[in-house]
Parts: sequence; C-alpha cells; structure tokens
Amino acid sequence: MTDLTSLTLTDARDRLRRREFSAAELAEAHLTAMEQARALNAYVLETPDRARAMARAADARLAAGDARPLEGLALGVKDMFATKDVRTTACSRILDNFLPAYESTVSANLWRDGAVMLGKLNNDEFAMGSSNESSFFGPAISPWRRRSANTPLVPGGSSGGSAAAVAAQLCLGATGTDTGGSIRQPAAFTGIVGVKPTYGRCSRWGIVAFASSLDQAGPLARTVRDAAILLTSMAGHDPKDTTSVDLPVPDYEAAVGGSIKGMKVGIPKEYRVAGMANEIEKLWEGGAQWLASAGADLVTVSLPHTKYALPAYYIVAPAEASSNLARYDGVRYGLRVPGRDVSDMYQNTRAAGFGNEVRRRIMIGTYVLSAGYYDAYYLRAQKVRTLIKRDFEQVFAAGVDAILAPATPSAAFGIGEKGGGDPVEMYLNDVFTVPVNLAGLPGISVPGGLSAEGLPLGLQLIGRPFGEEPLFSLASVIEEAAGRLSPQRWW
Repeated sequence: MTDLTSLTLTDARDRLRRREFSAAELAEAHLTAMEQARALNAYVLETPDRARAMARAADARLAAGDARPLEGLALGVKDMFATKDVRTTACSRILDNFLPAYESTVSANLWRDGAVMLGKLNNDEFAMGSSNESSFFGPAISPWRRRSANTPLVPGGSSGGSAAAVAAQLCLGATGTDTGGSIRQPAAFTGIVGVKPTYGRCSRWGIVAFASSLDQAGPLARTVRDAAILLTSMAGHDPKDTTSVDLPVPDYEAAVGGSIKGMKVGIPKEYRVAGMANEIEKLWEGGAQWLASAGADLVTVSLPHTKYALPAYYIVAPAEASSNLARYDGVRYGLRVPGRDVSDMYQNTRAAGFGNEVRRRIMIGTYVLSAGYYDAYYLRAQKVRTLIKRDFEQVFAAGVDAILAPATPSAAFGIGEKGGGDPVEMYLNDVFTVPVNLAGLPGISVPGGLSAEGLPLGLQLIGRPFGEEPLFSLASVIEEAAGRLSPQRWW
C-alpha cells in the first residue's frame, strides 16, 4: 500500500478516477508513511480521523461519478492556515492550542474541490525564518542528506514542514506561504516545485499574518503539473480579502508542456552576486541553455536596484510584523501568563510566548516605525521598494516574458550551521527571492540539478503580474531536462 505515496498528485488523481484504488487506501498509505517518518518532524499535528472521514466522502462521490478536481487527494496544510476546529498555532507558543472557529479561504477552496487533509505542517514561528529552526515544535528535518554524511539538514523555511513532507512522500502536495521566499527556497532545498503566485491571486483571509503587503499563499508539489493543479484550486477572488484580485483563474494545468518558442527570457546581470558558488553559476547557465534549446530567446536584462532589496525587505517586513503581532496579548486567545496588572500580563505573555527570532523582528519593526526613525528607515525602504518594482516593470515593458535566476545562493545547510551568532548570515539566504515579493510578482522554483554533495539545487522563474501561465510552460521545460529528484530514504 505504501507504493501509493510515491505517486504524483496527477497520477493519483487519474488512477482514483479509474478506480484502481480508493481514496481511503490512498489516505491510509500516507498516514502510515507519516507515522514512520516522525523523525522528520514535518507534521506538528496529524489529523487521521478527519483524513479518513474526508476520504470516505471522496470515495462516495467517485463511486457516483461526481468527482471534483481534487477528489480524494491527500494534502498537508502549513500551520499558518486557520483550519476550523483543528489546532492552528503558526508554530508559536503564544497561540497555544488555538482552535479557529473558521477556515482559511485557501484551505476551504481545497476542501471544496475534494482534497483530504492529513494534518498541519511545521514552519518557522510566524513564518519568520529561512530554515524552519525557529518553530516552537522544533525544526523540521530535510529528507535529504549530503553524500556520505549523516548531518541533519534544514529543509528551508519558512514552509520547511511542507517541503519536507512533499519531498519525503508524506503528502501529495502542500500549502505554503511566501513572504520573502518561504515557498521557493524550501522547494529548492528539497528538490520539489514551489509556486509563489502574484500578490492578490490567492486570498490571505484566514492565514496568520506576518507582513500583510508581502504574504502570499501558494502550493508545494513534486512536479510542475501537480503545482499547477493545486494553484488552480487555491486561487480566486475573495471579497473577505480586500487585496484579493477579481480576475478569472486560468486552467494552469493547460499551460504545462506548452510551447515556449519565441518567449523572451531575461537573465539579470545583478543576480551574479559576489561569492556565488560556482555550481550555482553552472546551474543557472545550464537552465538558460535548456530554455534556449526549446526555442526561448535569451536576453541580458538589468535590475539595478536589486542590491537594495534585502535591506529594504528587512525593514518593511519587520515593520508590518510588529504591527500585526500586537494583537497577541494573552487577553482573547492563546497563551496567557498572569501578572500584577494588564500591562504586566502583556509583557509576561509576550516574553514567554514569542521566540527569539520573532522578538528580534518585532523590536526591529517597532524601531523603524518609531517617530525619530520612520523617515530614515521605513519611508526610505518603501521608496526603494517602488524603485525595485519599477525595474521589473521596465524589463517586462521591453517585451521580456519571464526572468531566469537561481532560487538560492547555495544548497541546504546543516541544522545549527548558520545564523547562530549573526542573524544576517541567515537573512542572506533570501537574496534571490525577496525582490519578487517586494514587487508583488509571481515566481516558481523548479529543481535544476544536484550539488557536488548530492543535494538539490533550484532555478527560479519570475513572471509578469498574473503571468503564472508562461512560468508553468517554462518550468516544465527545465523539469523535463533536469529530471525529478528524490531523496534516499534514511528515516
């Protein structure tokens, strides 16, 4: 039965409809795999009873010939998404045992289309991190290992549990959120596909807020086609989210495998950063050649304000976080640590409830929003953000359909290897991903090959606003050339 977990989401969908196995059998296979893989700490909450009930309902619809797009497909949900009556904590102690009375719009869309929920997936606390090491539940562990070494590796962050679960075949696909690379970076680290859609393409309603002008939901999956299928269900206008865009949702699956002949792909010269690993440079060149061989036209483009993206991001994101996280005070829900008075209770609750990285970002955000520093930091960062967005607009106005770049500056690193004494070392992992969030653009990470140590490396494609379809066509070319990557089972 465990062979069912090795299927792609597309294969599982098609074979379920042919009645080769049942949704109940598919769910059971994944629940068994989850039990056997608890060493990865990918799931922070397993929901076997709910999975079995949803699978039974899916089987009834399949038997009646009334299958919905995702009927019976077993998925994991990042712990940033509110799930009705199922514990949702953003992997923070301050949301201790919080049970939402509502469902996030994105997860509701998946259940509407027949998907089955296996459980809640690990992430960095409040999605603040690039390695999944800041989770209150402990780090998620990558299913990958360096060649001839047993060092536990990070799966990336913040959607590390989602990436680890998909790569280790503990679900057919998973939801993630991407504020500065939190879908694309873990996808690259674990050899899977991750999509950050255009800002406003997926509703943010019911997702625990980190930085509201940057956060965007998206899928993680083992193939480009699987990711396209998931995004088609996740996306859509939501009147409950004022930033949600009222545009029809294309059939993204139809774009997979489409011709890229004549598409103009930009290679940004500013992404050749100092100290870039030689293997990343080779990966990038190889990806460009694959696209050129399939008929794409390669052009060098300039994004001159790229070097300011990281510092601007690490002002804007903490500023928004400090505002969003002010609601966690121990009064209405979550953790409460008593004190002499209300002010004392606030302080005690936040001191006990927030981890070090979250506290650091709240303090930075509060500082840059303070009266004496608002103009010098926050306002200036917003002006830089506008310039970064304009850089992309000028490139696309010149006829470029997509931009090709590395997804990460290196392969995955070991747990505890980075950021211990200097958090900036960890922040540098986001150098290739944060400009996309600042500009609100879509991006996709697709596996491009292996490092010298046998670890996955990802390539990133960046598109025009609401130009996800060309990205799926281009990514499928890279996927076909690079092949799919799978870790050797050790857990």
